[in-house]
Amino acid sequence: MPTRKANDFAPYVALALRVALGVFFFYSGWSKIWSEGLDNFTRAVANYKIVHEPLDAVVAYAIPWLEMICGLLLVIGLWLRGALWGLAGLVGVFAFGVGMAWSKNLNIACGCNGNPDGSPMNYTTKFVEFGAYWAALFFIWYLGRKNSGHVFGGTRLKLPG
Repeated sequence: MPTRKANDFAPYVALALRVALGVFFFYSGWSKIWSEGLDNFTRAVANYKIVHEPLDAVVAYAIPWLEMICGLLLVIGLWLRGALWGLAGLVGVFAFGVGMAWSKNLNIACGCNGNPDGSPMNYTTKFVEFGAYWAALFFIWYLGRKNSGHVFGGTRLKLPG
């Protein structure tokens, strides 16, 4: 009986991680729009004091839709590189916003899912969470490059000549 290497399971781990992250970010965007309401999320964005009216509403209305789109793309396996870059960028924007709030000593609620009571966030825990997102996104990206398309599917377009 042949033994299986750890690399044999890597595409399945990456697929499970990709679907889990996709569902998480889709749900996160969904809850900001329909469960919590965009008015509440707009107030949460305004509490960061980075952008002012009316840009806080533009940001608050755009972020949940971007989360949902990128999460859905991860789940269905379409345009994965773009979805990974989009989520990495969103996590970067979130980390920047939380870092700015921390530097201003703001004691605010995150505006994220998982904080239904509106209690102030723990900044250290939030940055560990962001690091976990980036690690997972990098892992999915790395395995997609290493395993020649098992995660991303298809081949690269080759131009004639």
